[in-house]
Amino acid sequence: MGLLSLLAVVAVMAPGAAFAQDAVPTMDKADTVWMMVSTALVLLMLMPGLALFYGGLVRKVNVLTIVMQSVACACVLSVVWYMFGYSIAFGAGSVFEGKYFGDTSRFFLSGLAVDSLSGVIPESIFMLFQMTFAIITPALITGAFADRMKFSAMVVFVILWSLLVYSPLCHMVWASTGMMFGWGTLDFAGGTVVHISSGVSGLVVALMIGKRRGHGKVPFTPHNLVYSVIGAGLLWVGWFGFNAGSALAASYNAAMAMVVTHIAAAAAGVGWVAVEWLVHKKPSVLGGVSGIVAGLVGITPAAGFVDPTGALIIGLAAGVVCFFASTTLKNALGYDDALDVFGIHGVGGALGALLTGVFATMAIKGGEAPVGLIDGNAGQLWIQLESVVVTVVFVAIGTAIIYKVVDLIIGCRVSEDAERDGVDLALHGEAVQ
Repeated sequence: MGLLSLLAVVAVMAPGAAFAQDAVPTMDKADTVWMMVSTALVLLMLMPGLALFYGGLVRKVNVLTIVMQSVACACVLSVVWYMFGYSIAFGAGSVFEGKYFGDTSRFFLSGLAVDSLSGVIPESIFMLFQMTFAIITPALITGAFADRMKFSAMVVFVILWSLLVYSPLCHMVWASTGMMFGWGTLDFAGGTVVHISSGVSGLVVALMIGKRRGHGKVPFTPHNLVYSVIGAGLLWVGWFGFNAGSALAASYNAAMAMVVTHIAAAAAGVGWVAVEWLVHKKPSVLGGVSGIVAGLVGITPAAGFVDPTGALIIGLAAGVVCFFASTTLKNALGYDDALDVFGIHGVGGALGALLTGVFATMAIKGGEAPVGLIDGNAGQLWIQLESVVVTVVFVAIGTAIIYKVVDLIIGCRVSEDAERDGVDLALHGEAVQ
């Protein structure tokens, strides 16, 4: 009887033992491959996507400068993220209970072994995926002060901004101990972290550095809209990695994020061009690609939480609202945001974050609790509003301080002669023939 009893106990315990072994995290190859592809797609957004998009929008004498700024962000900020940024953003943190920033545990990727995991993907690929976000966000800001900042000042500015603004904000929203994460803020792929932060920072720098010489008196027409269309196309393709990759898995959620990203981009292109056609009597190529980008921005915080109908509404709203923000509002207030960084990324990001609180639904996000206003949870809209306001205030103050420090130490604005004749030759000794 003793032996039979022992065998019975083993039989009962065996499934539990197997489950305990299965519970040990192991790398999922499919998820890992998807995240490697997504990382490459996000890098494609910056080089050559954003470089071409911005490069086509400036004057011919300044195209190499704006492209070089994207190149610099890709190179310099990759090193900064490896050295300090990743740890500040995703370290657990001990000061203030880790609500505002991480710690030094991953400085120089210390402790990140070849088999370290983040969920079921290697931590190394999670770190690299987040790195691509960290390098494209400051690069977006450069469009606001196009044609007038010294290269040296730009490099120092984006380094400080990455460490003191982007990384702490990333921690607050996405780290498990972060303040806004604790509030329940919904930001699937960077409405606050990437777009509001870059848009508001762009506006602050544009105001502080001053208008381009001749602004409002001479035309600053794009020198090659074909470049911008190609760049916008690469941004659109890369955005699938940006948004669907933020699911961190090859999953149903990632597939739906890809669907809603495409629908929102297309709807925003329709919305922007339709309004432009009514107001200005002609549909422009620039309006079409600007609308597409506005839709991509608007759906970014919502991509993992809304259904296709919600994406359609968000996209249409982003196209219309960002059109007026980039034309009527900018003209009324008179600020010189050269490439409409605030009008598209700042306004579009804020709009998308708020509408996430409206259209997020448990049918997409999962779970049993209502998510957004459409589910009957009005409180989520208030959380989203709080998050937008906190992000705007934090980013605006941080950016203003960093810009002022850089300006006092280096001087941010190029000389009058360089600005008049074109900054390519003055800053880089090269020119487009």
